[in-house]
Amino acid sequence: MDETRCSVFIAHSVDGFIARPDGGIDWLSIVEAPGEDYGYAAFFATVDALLIGRKTYELALGFEPWPYEGKRLFVLTTSERTAKHGERFVRGTPAEVKALLSAEGVKRAYVDGGNVIQQFLAAGAIDDLTLSQVPILLGAGVRLFGELKGDLRLDLERSRSFPSGLVQNEYALRRSGTT
Repeated sequence: MDETRCSVFIAHSVDGFIARPDGGIDWLSIVEAPGEDYGYAAFFATVDALLIGRKTYELALGFEPWPYEGKRLFVLTTSERTAKHGERFVRGTPAEVKALLSAEGVKRAYVDGGNVIQQFLAAGAIDDLTLSQVPILLGAGVRLFGELKGDLRLDLERSRSFPSGLVQNEYALRRSGTT
């Protein structure tokens, strides 16, 4: 059985926030441009499942149309829920959840939600990151990155800038024993 590849694709402010203190993401609109999705559709086409946190899930429930149509959705939560779109609710450590995804035949999972990303990074369970820096300082909010036990080395695979001012960097996480 092949291990699931876990990938992050997320936008953040220059000062490292993914949402306002109240969870608002209205500031993302400053980089909206007709016909420009910053590679999201191409990335989304490469994943066969999503793993998101409860808060991201609750935010997505308000979107029309449902943003995860056609993909398997796993929601990491400790509370009991009722599925509205065929999603599955899971709990466990990043290693346990990644093993579950692998057992389910998931080849590549899109990991989303600040808390879930932080947990998976801290556990060494993320394989690659696409980070889109939006040209704004929020000053406070939901941080993308949390505390780590040690350094996580990243290998820059691609960097692009866009007319909107958004800068996007794609990284692979360097595994132990590599220089």
